Amino acid sequence: MTIPGRRVLLIAHYFPPVGGSGVQRVAKFTKYLPEQGWDVSVLTVQNPSAPVLDPSLEEEIPAETIVRYARSWEPGRGIKHRLDAGAAGASRQPGWAARFKRAIRRGVAGVLQPDPQILWFPAAVRQGRRLLRELPHDAILVSGPPFSAFLIGTALRRQSGLPLVLDYRDEWSISNRYWENKARSRLIDVVQRFFQRHVMRRTDAVLATTGRSARTLAAEAAAAGRAIPVECLYNGFDPADLPEFASPASPAGEGSFRLSHVGTLWNLTTVRPLVQAVERLANERPELATRLEVEILGRCTPAELALVERLRNLPCRLIREDYLAHGLAVQRMRAADALCLLLADVPGAERVVPGKTFEYLVTGREILAIAPPGELSDVFAGFHGVVQLSPGDVAGIADYLAKRLSEERRTSLFSREMQRFDRRCQTGQLAGVLNRAVEESRS
Repeated sequence: MTIPGRRVLLIAHYFPPVGGSGVQRVAKFTKYLPEQGWDVSVLTVQNPSAPVLDPSLEEEIPAETIVRYARSWEPGRGIKHRLDAGAAGASRQPGWAARFKRAIRRGVAGVLQPDPQILWFPAAVRQGRRLLRELPHDAILVSGPPFSAFLIGTALRRQSGLPLVLDYRDEWSISNRYWENKARSRLIDVVQRFFQRHVMRRTDAVLATTGRSARTLAAEAAAAGRAIPVECLYNGFDPADLPEFASPASPAGEGSFRLSHVGTLWNLTTVRPLVQAVERLANERPELATRLEVEILGRCTPAELALVERLRNLPCRLIREDYLAHGLAVQRMRAADALCLLLADVPGAERVVPGKTFEYLVTGREILAIAPPGELSDVFAGFHGVVQLSPGDVAGIADYLAKRLSEERRTSLFSREMQRFDRRCQTGQLAGVLNRAVEESRS
């Protein structure tokens, strides 16, 4: 049931023109919430230190959306890269000067808790308070990570009395364990747990991107002394981005087999098992490897880029491009013979479903999922044309490639379950959470 006249304050550090799957989630919420009777105001950062930009995502934002910007004191991405490079060089150097640089870097990382984006907190709270005074709102919705945004939400909830909903795009503990350049120590872990308990005690509802994460977060809330609603709201796809998704485009390149990975490569989505499998194939069946095209599209951390570059020494063809605008990325998915989904076999991965999963599914292309059993396996249940292999099964991955390179048949996906992953339907689910939070706060 839609209730006209309600307005939500959406706090999102990453918002268009910043790119990435997490940004697509909040952009689609902003796009479709007005259909559910919820107007949207957005509080975001004026000078984001973001790895990628995608101005095309700004087209998702309705013209009537109110967007307010707050400046952060966080250094720009270029400065941080130079500092990280200097710290990496210092880690390989002996002497007191190198030890001093490492100590300074650890000290800065230890102070900026729960993440460096906390430098956005003062200006964001001021701008949020001003916006809430200027215009009546009914609820606050916060997207994280970065999890410092949750602290902004709790501060504004305390001052306004509005119900607060936290949207965990990733779990706090998983992000802390695997996120690149994340400082770790026992003290920092204690501080992080303190902050998560702090926000759990002050929120009215929680959203998670997988069912297993929802159960984990419900346990976190219980540990904080709260029995609050925690719902799974998967990432998804927007049919408007795939106007012909029912009849996928034909793959290009007769006589070859193109396997594409679209998205960021980092600790949790390492390309290592795929590279090792291609190396094995090239060693055992070099005549087949010459027909293989491996397409890697998206940002790579330095360690992952080094793995990708190993493919250049093999008889396969490597197609490598950085982040593409969302529409172009979808086109490239549809032009592939098969799509590769990567998820490392590490603790917590069983609760993760990569954001690109749902757009992969709706393209109709076969999917090679190199991932451990878990929530991703549950999502794939009922789909034909998905092959899931363990990251440790390098021989199995190589055999899959050999089989696909030896046959002419192309497998398509089929399922009757796609509607539940439609962004419009998911936003309707979000509107229900917001409506219940408002009604309970007023009862």
